[in-house]
Amino acid sequence: MKVLPSWVLVALGSAFFAALTALFGKLGVAGINSNMATFIRTIVIMVVTAGILSMRSEWQKPESISAYSWLFLVLSGIATGLSWLCYYRALQLGPVSKVAPVDKLSVAIAIVLGIVFAGEQLTWQVALGGALIVAGSVVIILF
Repeated sequence: MKVLPSWVLVALGSAFFAALTALFGKLGVAGINSNMATFIRTIVIMVVTAGILSMRSEWQKPESISAYSWLFLVLSGIATGLSWLCYYRALQLGPVSKVAPVDKLSVAIAIVLGIVFAGEQLTWQVALGGALIVAGSVVIILF
């Protein structure tokens, strides 16, 4: 039996917690402004991450981080914030059973961006998986 690479287990953990994020977000955003909900979520993430960094003694001096890393982490943070703002608003407007799967179109978009900007290779397995995600999202949106 082939052992799965460690990244697969961590990615499955990410998927599980993303599912909980969708459910808890849908329940939590009821009755409040979606932007305020995103702000609260962001504060919680900062506190939890700071706790993990502290427990594992992984803090770094800001000046030890390259300008390249800073640039792309800041851009990633902006993209994350905009994604969350859209996501929470979508959860207010639609059912979690439709919003969360459509949000996963990000997987197919990330595949394309990885190929175009990161020089990754497109395999038939990745192409098929991405196409199935797109097809599933289209079915969810249209029906």
